[in-house]
Amino acid sequence: MPQRDPFRVSEVASRRTGLAKSPLSRDAIVDEALRQFTSEGGDAVTLRKIAKALDTGPASLYAYVDDMAELRALVLDRALAAVEVDQGDGPWRERLEALLRSYIRVLMTSPALARMSSQTIAVGPNALRIAEALLGILEDAGVDRLTAAWAVDMLSAFVTSVAAEHAQGADPVAPGGPVAQALDRAPASRYPRVHAAREDLVSGTGEERFAWSVDVLVRGILSRAGV
Repeated sequence: MPQRDPFRVSEVASRRTGLAKSPLSRDAIVDEALRQFTSEGGDAVTLRKIAKALDTGPASLYAYVDDMAELRALVLDRALAAVEVDQGDGPWRERLEALLRSYIRVLMTSPALARMSSQTIAVGPNALRIAEALLGILEDAGVDRLTAAWAVDMLSAFVTSVAAEHAQGADPVAPGGPVAQALDRAPASRYPRVHAAREDLVSGTGEERFAWSVDVLVRGILSRAGV
């Protein structure tokens, strides 16, 4: 089946008539789906529920989206419109970290969005807007185009993995959390290195771990690019 152009918003004329109903469109469907994903959670959202909220039947939605997988990609891209890509004229490293923080904050708006980001690839103008900004920042850092292109993919994967890990709203490595408890129960005789490093494995705040991870990634990108 041919793929629809994600940039073409109103490619099908609505068959709905009557003054009581707003015209059905891909924009309306994506907006309602995003509202439901962020307010009700991903598992509760179905095409039937979206259609009901729009006062139409599920079959009507297929004139605009092929299936729920395509709709999820559109919803994720719509959510990414809130990512702040313009980080001013400061040093490239500060702009990179600020963009990545904005990216994570948007994904963590709701657990459903955070989980979706690790399962769905957003393909649309907002995902490309983020990629364009990252490529520009890395270009300012002196990174060659090929390395920068692969780095964008790696940085995006880092952001989505962090968001998904914290999708439940609790730090999985927080003191007293499930990871810390598992480490405390691990017998030293069987896991001597894990036992010795048990406090280090759950040390640091989320911000400290984020900054450390970005630093490691950036150093690797620059080293690879020979900068």
